[in-house]
Amino acid sequence: MTLFNEVEQVIRQQFKIKDQVLTPESNLFNDLKFDSLDAVELIIELEEKFSIELLDKEAEDVKTIQDILTLIESKR
Repeated sequence: MTLFNEVEQVIRQQFKIKDQVLTPESNLFNDLKFDSLDAVELIIELEEKFSIELLDKEAEDVKTIQDILTLIESKR
């Protein structure tokens, strides 16, 4: 399973997103209608799943799924 597929699975399960097509370019706020609480919940889920720690400043810069992928890769 690719990193994108793993992140996609977390997003779909945590936020009950079923029918929407997700791509690396999907914007969490504009396309998926996340609010700041959703973003925090996603960061927590990703930290647990990938056993990483994300700094608040890093999390603030996350806007797209690609941003998430890049951030996770930098922590591995």
